[in-house]
Amino acid sequence: MNFIETDEQSLLRQEVRAIAKPFGREYYLKKARAGEPLDELWAAVGEAGYLGVNIPESHGGAGLGISELAMVSEELAAAGCPLLLLLVSPAICGTILSRFGTPAQQDTWLPGLATGKTKLVFAITEPDAGSNSHRISTVARREGDEWVLSGTKYYISGVDEADAILVVAATPDVEGRPGLSLFLVDANAPGLTKTPIPMELVAAERQYTLFFDGVRVPSERLVGKPGHGLQQVFVGLNPERILGAAMGNGIARYALSAGARYAGERAVFGAPIGTHQGIAHPLAQAKIEVELARLMTSKAAWLFDQGLDAAEAANMAKYAAAEAALAAVDAAIQTHGGNGMSEEYGIAALWGVARTLRIAPVSREMILNFIAQHSLKLPKSY
Repeated sequence: MNFIETDEQSLLRQEVRAIAKPFGREYYLKKARAGEPLDELWAAVGEAGYLGVNIPESHGGAGLGISELAMVSEELAAAGCPLLLLLVSPAICGTILSRFGTPAQQDTWLPGLATGKTKLVFAITEPDAGSNSHRISTVARREGDEWVLSGTKYYISGVDEADAILVVAATPDVEGRPGLSLFLVDANAPGLTKTPIPMELVAAERQYTLFFDGVRVPSERLVGKPGHGLQQVFVGLNPERILGAAMGNGIARYALSAGARYAGERAVFGAPIGTHQGIAHPLAQAKIEVELARLMTSKAAWLFDQGLDAAEAANMAKYAAAEAALAAVDAAIQTHGGNGMSEEYGIAALWGVARTLRIAPVSREMILNFIAQHSLKLPKSY
């Protein structure tokens, strides 16, 4: 077992850091507080070819894996600029289209995903379904050469930036059985209404409720087999969880770097405050926890890239990274004292994003359910 990254991977991290450094936390917070997307950073990373490292070379990507895309996500977050849409556009949508898209769909969408010039978002969550995908009520019915979508999606990230939405909808009695199917729906399709959800979260990506009122979708926008959408979705959800873990690890690294720097510079009672174990130990404990989370994230990404079952590792990585990120941010805030809550230092604004990782893209409770049932073979609790 080799824990050393390749020279190519080390160079990837180095170059992403170099791109992100001129932007930094101040740029991110200015954009997030103004409700503006991170267009300049997204374009810079895309032009360098790093938004699509997991997209096949045949369609303009680097032909690498989720391991490398996770490194991009982590390094951006470690520079103070977590990009939530990395979890959605290249990770979920890119993976699903690469695996299940028709040649025409791949030719249409993958090159844009590889460069970042095209953004796709993902719509599965509903007000009354939550984590229970079997209760999805958004329906797609076949009418001639079109599908007609009706229903509501909830907490859909970045729709205002997207070219299209990969929608999960119920397709009753397709091929003689009920099931779910995936559709590529234009973000400005007639009959689609997008309503922003007011959030306390300081993040660049906005959240939306989507209303589909008889939205017509051409038959060639069906992704994969009708009625087999649930199986297809899960192929994209493990990359999402791995990318979420990587983002959490980057947030933790940023917080710990800021906390350790402040603890080494801030002098009270004649010595840096980092001299005192009451300050040093929480930072050290958080450092241990994030390094453990990074190891599990690397394992999950490696398993996925090898075509092996990554579900357990991806869930564990997501859980560990969310916990580690929260601990790191909390330790950094406490280290800064009152300054930890000030806009000038920008540490407290990390808390909301880190806390969100406990809830999404899958809640810690559902991860614990998964581990209890599948890893420990305990009876299903829901």
